[in-house]
Amino acid sequence: MPDVLALGEMLIDFVPTTPGLGVEGTPTWERVPGGAPANVAVGVARLGVSAGFLGKVGDDPFGHLLAATLRENAVDVRGLCFTATARTALAFVALAADGERDFVFYRHPSADMLYAPDDVDAAAIASARILHFGSISAISEPSRSATLRAIEIAQQHQLLISFDPNLRLPLWSSAAAARTTIRSLFPSAHVIKVSVEELEFLTGEADIERAARSLWHPALRLLAVTQGPGGCTYVLPAASGHVPAPSVQASDTTGAGDSFTAALLAQLAADPALLDQPAALAAALRFACAAGAITTTRRGAIPALPTRAEITALLG
Repeated sequence: MPDVLALGEMLIDFVPTTPGLGVEGTPTWERVPGGAPANVAVGVARLGVSAGFLGKVGDDPFGHLLAATLRENAVDVRGLCFTATARTALAFVALAADGERDFVFYRHPSADMLYAPDDVDAAAIASARILHFGSISAISEPSRSATLRAIEIAQQHQLLISFDPNLRLPLWSSAAAARTTIRSLFPSAHVIKVSVEELEFLTGEADIERAARSLWHPALRLLAVTQGPGGCTYVLPAASGHVPAPSVQASDTTGAGDSFTAALLAQLAADPALLDQPAALAAALRFACAAGAITTTRRGAIPALPTRAEITALLG
């Protein structure tokens, strides 16, 4: 059974071959497997740690392509379900010249939204070390209840629980609903990765330390705040610090945060005690920043996720 399980959405990203054009002006697209939790699962597996995926895709060509992609990347798919009731989700990604993105989603509903509590592979969770999830599966029922069920099982078996809000406002009914739901999930997690923009959205506070402390809860062991090329600020129960990111020429930031998360979780799966060793944790976060940086130099998410050797080479 896998050591790290990622739960949530898997979809097809259509990425433009020409940066700097909006959705309406992009002439051609490249089909790329994606979805934040799936990206994390593949990123963990690519770093040599056993990983599995929990979620649902359509019983359609895109869904089967995604399942094949997971298998090809050594991700356990026993927790992946298929449905004929809805199609696999699609996202069209518009790239700015600096690699930043805008999204147009097709999920009305999509298969991942139909992932239900009875679909959750309780045995897989019980035997894992880490459960990772995002907020998109908590937007609507039945996937919200399935997410909460998986968290409950993970808590019963004392797994390390990881959460990435992965804010995609167009998918929510309102900004207020997104903020309320995401904040309600914070107490479930021991490790949280959040971007600096997401942190300010959730708290209304621009100062990272104050914002982090306003969201703190007794079970939280690490809040990692990613800042793109600015690296990562990390907040611990009684300390905080910052690690830089390597300088690279970014072309597409899709999947960079997921790559960071995967690299961090792969190291925590191998040595959970890192959370209690600030110096070793800082080194682990530098490794994660390098993973994210490499991902920005390539188009798409899953195809861009780095190997351990590539990260080591970048860090010198």
